[in-house]
Amino acid sequence: MRMVDLIQKKRNGLELTAEEIRFIIEGYTKDEIPDYQISAWAMAVFFQDMTEQERADLTMAMVESGDTINLSAIEGTKVDKHSTGGVGDTTTLVLAPLVAALDVPVAKMSGRGLGHTGGTIDKLEAIAGFHVELDTEQFTELVNRNKLAVVGQSGNLTPADKKLYALRDVTATVESIPLIASSIMSKKIAAGADAIVLDVKAGAGAFMKTVEEARKLAQAMVNIGNRVGRQTMAVISDMSQPLGHAIGNALEVREAIDTLRGEGPKDLEALCLALGRQMVYLAGKAGTLEEAEELLREAIRSGSALEKFKVFVASQGGDPSIVDDPAKLPQAPYQIEVEAHADGVVSAMTADEIGRAAMLLGAGRATKEAQIDLAVGIVLNKKIGDPVKAGESLATLHASQEQVGEVAELIRAHIQIAGHAEAPPLIYDTIVE
Repeated sequence: MRMVDLIQKKRNGLELTAEEIRFIIEGYTKDEIPDYQISAWAMAVFFQDMTEQERADLTMAMVESGDTINLSAIEGTKVDKHSTGGVGDTTTLVLAPLVAALDVPVAKMSGRGLGHTGGTIDKLEAIAGFHVELDTEQFTELVNRNKLAVVGQSGNLTPADKKLYALRDVTATVESIPLIASSIMSKKIAAGADAIVLDVKAGAGAFMKTVEEARKLAQAMVNIGNRVGRQTMAVISDMSQPLGHAIGNALEVREAIDTLRGEGPKDLEALCLALGRQMVYLAGKAGTLEEAEELLREAIRSGSALEKFKVFVASQGGDPSIVDDPAKLPQAPYQIEVEAHADGVVSAMTADEIGRAAMLLGAGRATKEAQIDLAVGIVLNKKIGDPVKAGESLATLHASQEQVGEVAELIRAHIQIAGHAEAPPLIYDTIVE
């Protein structure tokens, strides 16, 4: 088998076999196939696409390129959730204890963030004492006992994906549905989940800018998951504006606690219910999605979801008293209001620029080495469709210093005010097969 022949085959729009795809991925992982040939192959895929079977074969070839996590010692159906990213994306902090309260095991492996705010682990480390350094035995024991644990990503998962992603980034082949879908799904499958729920974002703050692009990606990932034996569902949700009100690590923990109490932002709660009902259904804890949603609502009403969050925090060394007294979370020394300059209705937000403003305050990392300030961030006081008067606060900056004029102007420039506007839909579509 020669790589040049496989490049030509894909260039001509023909379907590669599982064996041919495995040859490409194995050879590249072992440095037996050079970057320039993989670049040519990726560009051929970019223009010629892949069949559903090719996408599944590519995903599994990348899974097999490194370690896989064995979660068989954990009882029940393990359902993982993946979000394609966004601004103020606090869903895991709410979802994990919420579905765990219904005896759905959540064995979550998360990373640190690079961008607007920290990742799930950074956010959890805003809780004093919380740690994610668990060995396999501790992790398994906690999930079996509490139905929930979060651990840092470890091991040599999908090394082929890491190499291929870095190459795509510099060869203009990032925006390829089969390459994006196989990249995401290979990591989820290698992490050991039995079933997978996907939150695919669409809008200015998302990787996929249009609903149609997001729908294509979601359908591709659902097809891959189901083809390789993982029950998979997806929700396509809006990211034209930040989710919820809080953008920042400790601020998002506080918002998650409010949401588990039934007092959080309605959009955050609604998205968690939409994703959670798929997780509960796939775990076999409800006969329909509607029944699953009602069970989740009852877990909020009864307080069992909030209690599960307390147990989770305490089990991983954190201070559970922050649930009843969120003032114990890190707090920034300055709160500065960003005031509107005109009357009207908030008509649009540039979500990714508002996220960048939070990063400039110190809530996120511009580089992997950068330190995060867990206390700082932004709380939005207005969302799209809300009326506003001149002088009223659009957002509150939680800052480590008083001079934040540049950040305030950045936010003001990216929150538009008009005579009339309606809030965008939160959920555009759900894909169940």
